[in-house]
Amino acid sequence: MPIIVNVDVMLARRKMQSKDLAERLGITPANFSILKTGKAKGIRFDTLSAICEILDCQPGDVLEYVPDQA
Repeated sequence: MPIIVNVDVMLARRKMQSKDLAERLGITPANFSILKTGKAKGIRFDTLSAICEILDCQPGDVLEYVPDQA
């Protein structure tokens, strides 16, 4: 998949644990894990906005486009 989720990188930079971010977002750690590992089919803009607000970052810090190499 050409979209890479780098939320774990931002968590490390902010010295925050996944469970703490999931709690602040109001989602279960299991659902956050699906997003963090890139297994989610999509993300709501509200959720992305909340992640950026909590981690004090931009959407491009969390999501990265890497084209498929054919």
